[in-house]
Parts: sequence; C-alpha cells; structure tokens
Amino acid sequence: MTIEHSYTIEEVANLLKVSKLTIYDLVKKGELPVFRVGRQIRMSAADLDRYVKKQTTTAPTAVPSHSNSEHKASIVISGQDIALDILAQHIEKESSYKALRSHAGSLNSLISMYQGKCDIVSLHMYDGDTGDYNLPYVKRILSGYSYTVIHLLARKAGLYVQKGNPLHIRAWTDLRQEHVTIINREKGSGARILLDEQLRIHNLSPRFINGYEREENSHLRVASAVLSGTADAGVGIEKAAQMVGVDFIPLITECYDLVLLKTPETEELVQTVQKIVSSPLFQTEIGSLGNYDCSQTGRILFETD
Repeated sequence: MTIEHSYTIEEVANLLKVSKLTIYDLVKKGELPVFRVGRQIRMSAADLDRYVKKQTTTAPTAVPSHSNSEHKASIVISGQDIALDILAQHIEKESSYKALRSHAGSLNSLISMYQGKCDIVSLHMYDGDTGDYNLPYVKRILSGYSYTVIHLLARKAGLYVQKGNPLHIRAWTDLRQEHVTIINREKGSGARILLDEQLRIHNLSPRFINGYEREENSHLRVASAVLSGTADAGVGIEKAAQMVGVDFIPLITECYDLVLLKTPETEELVQTVQKIVSSPLFQTEIGSLGNYDCSQTGRILFETD
C-alpha cells in the first residue's frame, strides 16, 4: 500500500496563509476533503493540490478603473511560490488592484505574458549556456516588448531523496544509475528546465533516466512522491523538502524573479510592485518563511528603455 503524504489543519492553514478557522469553515462546507486519524483531522497532499488548482484563474488583464471605486481592476500573478501569495496580499492592501493567482510553471507563465494573459510572472529558469537565470529566456520570448525584471528572492534547488539518502545520490550524474528512479516536473516548469539543462550539460540522455516521463505539477507533489517511495529522487526547492519531510541535496542557488510589462496602462502596477518588494516589511515577511535569501530582494535586474 502506498502511503501518501498528508497535512494537519494547522499545516494547511500555514501553507495557504489563512487562519485555522478559515480551513475549518472550508471543511464544513465540503470544499476541502479530510480524513481522521484518531482524533486528528488530516488532509492528503493530493486533495490540497487539487483544491489549489481549482482556485487558479486565468482571467484576462485589466487596467485600473478609477471611475468606480467599488470595483477593483483584476491582475493575474502567475507562479507557485508562497511568496507570491504574500505579494498579492500587499498589492490588494496598497493599491486599487484585485490580485488573482495562476499557478502555471515559469515558461508557461512567460508565454502567457507574451499572449497578454498575465500581468506579473515569476521565473526560475536556468540557462546552461550562460549559467544565468531568467534573463536569457525573457530577452528571447519578450522580444519587442518593454519590461522590467525585479529580483524577488534566492533559494536553494537540488534533489529530494529519501530519508538517510540510502542510494547515496549526490549529483546530477547519479540520476543515470540503473537502480535510481526519479519523478519529474511538468514541461514548462522551472524545475523541469533545470533538470533538462543539467542533463544536457553533463551529456546525459533523458532516455536513460528511469522515471523521466513520470510527471507531477508541484514541488510538494514531487517531494511527496519521494517520501512515499514511488520515486528515489526528484528535482525541487529546499522549502518543499522541509515541509514534506524528505532529505534535500542542494546543487544550485536559483534566482526567483518577477517580470512586468511596461506600458502606460501598467505604470501604476510596476511602481506599486517595486515599492512593495523593496519595503523592509515585505522582505521581513518573506525572510520569516525560512530557506529564502532576501538580501537582493527588490533589485531591478534588467529594464528596457
């Protein structure tokens, strides 16, 4: 029997950044399925992931309307990190926007911005040719657009392995071993791009990586697959390893950045986001989550004329 990872009500509340009363209310309404272990109520990682995905929206970009103060214009923030939920809360509190969330991966988010479907996208895409994060992709995909790239945070990325690392996995090249099976991320995610670039750099064919075609769509789901024993390793970030309870092999420090288009209509939004992420209050909140480096948070990495 496969044992899937699960969370307590308190853990779910912490993950979603809401009160426990809110979670209990959602459970009472039947929106969040739970099960009992003795007196304790728990929720499976799969059910929590489905709930989050159900709340995802891809509403079209809208510009602020100051003619009716009762209706806030909607913006879409795309990406999966919990820091984006905190950013959304600050935007709603400090501006005339209503922040909606999409949980698409980095590349898909950037393509959505190119298509006019996202207002703020978060990226962590490694380029093996330059060793840089994000800018090589932004410059290629948003060619012809005016935009700004703002550093949000830095975090460790690497491999999830089972407790005690029984297979002694230490490097990307260890994934090539016949007795190692991985769980992959979906196409377009930053973690998938990192793995593909590392395989290319080390001249490793995906055809010889056991489990390469098996996909999950979040860091938590990948870490949970390793915890349950359905995979020996998976690519992800340190934070998820800590939350799920698997061992983590750090292999790279990745830059997690924000991209916003620069147009007359988005000028207010760009200024709002720059002000928020540069503020000590926001940086303290992000830093308190743990496993994040906020020393460069708010720095403008690139900006077109």
